[in-house]
Amino acid sequence: MDQPASSSPRISTCTKQDYDRIIKDLPEFWDGRDTRRLHHPMLIHEFGNSAFVIRDGQAIAAYLFGLISQTAPVGYVHAVAVRPDMRRKRLGHQLLDHFAALARGRSCTHIKAITTPSNAGSIAFHKSLGMQGEPNSAGVPVVADYAGHNEPRVVFWKAI
Repeated sequence: MDQPASSSPRISTCTKQDYDRIIKDLPEFWDGRDTRRLHHPMLIHEFGNSAFVIRDGQAIAAYLFGLISQTAPVGYVHAVAVRPDMRRKRLGHQLLDHFAALARGRSCTHIKAITTPSNAGSIAFHKSLGMQGEPNSAGVPVVADYAGHNEPRVVFWKAI
């Protein structure tokens, strides 16, 4: 039976089968960008209890791969993506809220996410979630060398 349009989508733990579907469809999720290096299978094998999907029928509509830090009370959002035809339905927000609840239940006080300074869409998305960081002179929370020498990243935080 179909759910009414007003009901919240069902969020479930990402299975290996879901992961395989996501990998097959990565270009669609990421507007043609090659993001395979961000999607290592250990995210499911070792951290699968903090990886989630929302389905649209049999297809994966959105997913989030998260990790719980071993060094700080932080839930780290490694990747979150929504199929283009499913955007603007708050699926990413719902996945992030779900992950934040998991992180809070594991004694985390914040969630964290990073992106590249050139990824305006990702920056806007994280800001729309109420995430923030220590801004640089341009008002963007960029941390120099975060991902290695000459590899700055925008680092976002949100109290949960």
